[in-house]
Amino acid sequence: MSISDRKIKEKEALRDLILQAARRLFVAKGIEQTTIRNIADAVDYSVGTVYVYFKDKTDILHALHSEGFTELGNQFKVLFAVADPMERLRAMGRIYIRFALENPDMYDLMFTLKAPMDYLEDEKNADWNEGKSTFSALKITVQDCINAGHFKNHQLEPLSFMIWSLVHGMCSLHNSQRSKGVHLENPDSIVEQGYAAFLQIMETL
Repeated sequence: MSISDRKIKEKEALRDLILQAARRLFVAKGIEQTTIRNIADAVDYSVGTVYVYFKDKTDILHALHSEGFTELGNQFKVLFAVADPMERLRAMGRIYIRFALENPDMYDLMFTLKAPMDYLEDEKNADWNEGKSTFSALKITVQDCINAGHFKNHQLEPLSFMIWSLVHGMCSLHNSQRSKGVHLENPDSIVEQGYAAFLQIMETL
């Protein structure tokens, strides 16, 4: 490995170290209470070093936001080896639910916090490529279902948005403890049960 290649890898490793430290602090202290100084102290580097990689805290949030969507999108990509589009769609929902329930803090950052989207609004011509790619995977699968004769008389984009919204809503209610607050009989498994009920409805469309 050349010196230049080693330096690139060292920079990438430090950037990842900063991101993971920020993620832990955001969870432990809250985003508003976490400062760049806190992050620098956590990685044992100067504040100036953190600013070499990220211009501010919102920039760090955006990077974590993108990281989460890249991870979820990569899990979706594996499903395109599944030939039956309806089976692929069912599996896509299960992967989404597992990701949300196993990574509640990342999920909150990806879908609830407004700061990462504020970052995109502040950047000229900035696109939310990771979000587009993830939603596109869903749309392609729904279109394949329509082509196979499912979901008659439904339009692609509204139907795709409805599916996303319903699964997202169940995950958000669970992660925010709202599902426990209404005294459900089985709050710990209600998302899986709710998704199973949703799949039954989808089979009739």
